[in-house]
Amino acid sequence: MACCGDSMEDEENGKKMEADQDTNKDHTKRSKLGWFWSLLLLIFGAVVITMSVLTILKYFDYLKKGRGPRHHQEIVENYANALGISMQFFDVQKSGKLVNNKIVWRGDSALHDGSEENLDLSKGLYDAGDLMKFGFPMAFTATVLSWAILEYGDHMNAVKQLEHAQESLKWITDYLINAHPSQNMLYIQVGDPDLDHSCWERPETMSEKRPLTQINTTFPGTEVAAETAAAMASASLVFRRINSSYANLLLMHARQLFTFADTYRGSYSMSVPQVQKYYNSTGYEDELLWAATWLYHATRDRSYLEYVTDINGQAFANWGIPTWFSWDNKHAGLQVLLSRINIFGSEDVSETENLGLQMYRRTAESIMCGLLPDSPTATSSRTDSGLIWIVKWNSLQHPVASAFLAVLYSDYMIASGTETLYCSGKSYQPHDLRKFAISQVDYLLGKNPMEMSYLVGYGNNYPLYVHHRGSSIPADANTGCTDGFKWLESESPNPNVAIGALVGGPFLNESYIDSRNNSMQGEPTTYNSALLVGLLSGLVTSSQMVKSYT
Repeated sequence: MACCGDSMEDEENGKKMEADQDTNKDHTKRSKLGWFWSLLLLIFGAVVITMSVLTILKYFDYLKKGRGPRHHQEIVENYANALGISMQFFDVQKSGKLVNNKIVWRGDSALHDGSEENLDLSKGLYDAGDLMKFGFPMAFTATVLSWAILEYGDHMNAVKQLEHAQESLKWITDYLINAHPSQNMLYIQVGDPDLDHSCWERPETMSEKRPLTQINTTFPGTEVAAETAAAMASASLVFRRINSSYANLLLMHARQLFTFADTYRGSYSMSVPQVQKYYNSTGYEDELLWAATWLYHATRDRSYLEYVTDINGQAFANWGIPTWFSWDNKHAGLQVLLSRINIFGSEDVSETENLGLQMYRRTAESIMCGLLPDSPTATSSRTDSGLIWIVKWNSLQHPVASAFLAVLYSDYMIASGTETLYCSGKSYQPHDLRKFAISQVDYLLGKNPMEMSYLVGYGNNYPLYVHHRGSSIPADANTGCTDGFKWLESESPNPNVAIGALVGGPFLNESYIDSRNNSMQGEPTTYNSALLVGLLSGLVTSSQMVKSYT
């Protein structure tokens, strides 16, 4: 039995050993599989982490270069300061019964403007250093200010300037509404420029006659009527959510004025020859397109889009020819504004209209390429320090206007996810356009060979002898039309600071003569201020741009 018992025990032990071996094999197999899956998970985790890190780095680079989705970022304090100063020039230039006046040396003026025709034309802005109300540049001031608010109102609000901008705009549009008493009549000027320029006096004490000048069906003025229509249409978008009845009133005037401008075509420089000496027009085709574009944005009426593309694009738009944006020539601004529609897309655009919009966009891209200093097609119209310089009279208008358009186009690219601008085979990103814009505004704020700020009130070194009547005469002076010239000739700095005035600017050799008699360099204008407000508002911070004004 013993042998038999030993055999059974051995058999059991054998089976146990075999089971243990099978278990060990299974364990080894599972162990190998565990290591395999652990290694696979480890590799997968490493890939995920690597990709996440790369994505984060790419995102930060995206933001750094201005190509990513932007939320509200930090405020650039020097631009915020400059913007707040710039806004005050509109207060300096106000005519009429002042409300909440913050300019201590200003008071009520021109309260009877328009009374000879039973109109209230007391509001509006004095054009520059004189006491004229020129409707053409004043309307352009309103259009640009509206554009700035529509694009960068949230930026303005972030630095507490939005309400000020809206109030300044309304001061102009209140005047423009009253200057349009019937469908085919528009008062385009208050005051006689020759008579006005024969006086040197404060607006509060002026006593000379202030005649009115109008355009009508007999004496048309297409460019000024169309620019006023653009001002009304763009402003209607600004006030749509603030005061809908006022916005509707503006839009009604805009429609009427555009129809008047288009139906009775003729240059106001021919109908009113005296304006040739001050604000001569070089053509009205650009204003017709400009007005129709703003009416399309305000109404979404396809007929206005068809007007600027199929009907008149080829004849009026100067496609393929880069130009400079100014109170007289709207083509460059028009190309950028219509590029907006093409860049962001629109469901109600036909194929032929889209072809026209593409031509506007290509021209806008040519303009942008011309502004970039190292582009193969860069303009040579610059000072040695890089400031865009076109003409000696009011030289800062073109660099400020160009920089404003560059910031806009840069932000259109960012908001639409368009990463690259191609210039004759060389590629650029949105941040390159923004860098150009910054170079222009930094120049006028003091980074220039004169080490001077051309914005009055900004920094420690700015012009003291600004060509400006109200600024140059003490507020308590008892002077009239002609005896006020002693203040023009005075060797003392202006007793009143024309805060926010952007003077004309430097010569091509980058020199500046700070003399009150130097109106070429030292006279500020409201339309320059509007352009500067737009530029600074675009640069003061960054955020996601709205894709539709409506």
